[in-house]
Amino acid sequence: MPPHILLRILGVVLAINLAFAVYFLIRGAWLIAPFMGLDVVLLAWAFRASTRAAQREERIILTPSELAVARRFPDKPERQWSFNPYWVRVQLDDPEEHWSRLTLWSHGKFLAIGQFLAPEERVKFAAILRDALSAARRTHP
Repeated sequence: MPPHILLRILGVVLAINLAFAVYFLIRGAWLIAPFMGLDVVLLAWAFRASTRAAQREERIILTPSELAVARRFPDKPERQWSFNPYWVRVQLDDPEEHWSRLTLWSHGKFLAIGQFLAPEERVKFAAILRDALSAARRTHP
């Protein structure tokens, strides 16, 4: 969601919570007011965390001679890994589960990829990547 929409939602929640806090203050239940403020602060934190998570990026580039993985998180330098496609094995654990892992294995080392994908997307991506790796192996001299 665009930031201005999130700010509008937060503003509406703030106004509603402020109205409830004032109501409870007038009734003498002043202990409710801090929790109404905490509710807005936690919602703002959740929006910020969601926005930052949406900025994660993972690029996978496959050529006949290299499988390159580049990963970028907000406020961190980009990390890159490189594999020989001839030796890469794609493994998908528990494809129907949310916590399943899509892993690239090569020479005893591994790299988990696609962690932010939904389980169905992870299954599709694993199949596409396996097919692409097979094609790259056939065209590699």
